[in-house]
Amino acid sequence: MSKQENKENRKFSIWDLPDVPMGQLPPHLQLHRTRVVCKADAPIHTDTVLYSGAYASMGIDNSLHLDSFRSNFKVEVIRLTKDDMEFDMIGIDAAIANAFRRILISELPTMAIEKVLIANNTSLIQDEVLSHRLGLIPINADPRLFEYLSANDTPNEKNTIVFKLHVHCKPGEPRCTVYSEELKWLPNGSEFIKESEKVDTKPSTYTSFSCSQNSLQNFSSNPIGPTEDKIIIAKLGPGQEIELEAHAVKGMGKTHAKWSPVATAWYRMLPEVVLLEEVEDEIAEELKKKWPVKVFDIEDIGKGKKRATVARPRACTLCRECIRGEKNGRNVWHCAVLKIISYVITIESTGAMPPEVLFTEAVKILEDKCERVITELS
Repeated sequence: MSKQENKENRKFSIWDLPDVPMGQLPPHLQLHRTRVVCKADAPIHTDTVLYSGAYASMGIDNSLHLDSFRSNFKVEVIRLTKDDMEFDMIGIDAAIANAFRRILISELPTMAIEKVLIANNTSLIQDEVLSHRLGLIPINADPRLFEYLSANDTPNEKNTIVFKLHVHCKPGEPRCTVYSEELKWLPNGSEFIKESEKVDTKPSTYTSFSCSQNSLQNFSSNPIGPTEDKIIIAKLGPGQEIELEAHAVKGMGKTHAKWSPVATAWYRMLPEVVLLEEVEDEIAEELKKKWPVKVFDIEDIGKGKKRATVARPRACTLCRECIRGEKNGRNVWHCAVLKIISYVITIESTGAMPPEVLFTEAVKILEDKCERVITELS
């Protein structure tokens, strides 16, 4: 047997691995540390390695340092519209991304209808259901300009917004639809008179406004009202009528979902799609067809040959459809997501506040939480 054949038949040994310079991780550990790799059956490397001594034997300090975080952290806005926002947060851990998601959903205050005073309701909708529907209508009012209303407070221009709804479907007319645009803002407060047991008592309303909200600078140029005009509240038949007052107050989503300022907020790890080797001709066409969100594209490389390229990795939903089934007993492509490095965060606002303002307020709340922890520990 020749020396070459003897070398090929010899069992593989760990000593055959090339030396890794001190202060660097071997490729497989670097992949484990920074990527979640998607396989046909399940993803791998899903655990996060963040403790300081994880790679101490290799001369690598894996602890978190503020200076390193500052240099690596950045925010890149991908899409910003009136109602939604998508951006990348680079250099954070999943815990931070999830903290922003939870704050956006449950800890950012908004204004929502809490109390409904019904004078007349002859529609088919019960009073409780009607009140619930009114509470879920987003209100276009900056909550930072209002105060919280506690059980011992009197409703006034600083903590309460009053709306009036009075619609009537006349007999003989067709059924009519009541939209949110029928809610009329009452800047002077409630118009309903309180019932009093004392006959000689001066009549009073359900609110005590010292001045009109319409006279305040913040509301004179930006009237308060529902964010959308065509939200259906009820449908009235001939002769049916609804007359009520709705009082909106400041609250948070963890108390009730009607105070949540976002329709939803979520995050995902940024996908990274890698071709392990050249994919050409029929296999390239098959790969392009397999991916429903058109991540791959085909480029002409001349002489009638075509090659697959990764055109839109961001569109990958990690459905793993592309890696189900193998060619010649193996896959020639795989997909992964960047772990620790980048998260795609999407905010869909209800319209009460712009999405970029919501994120800014979420950052302030997280900052306050961190300051409280530091104060308690010091």
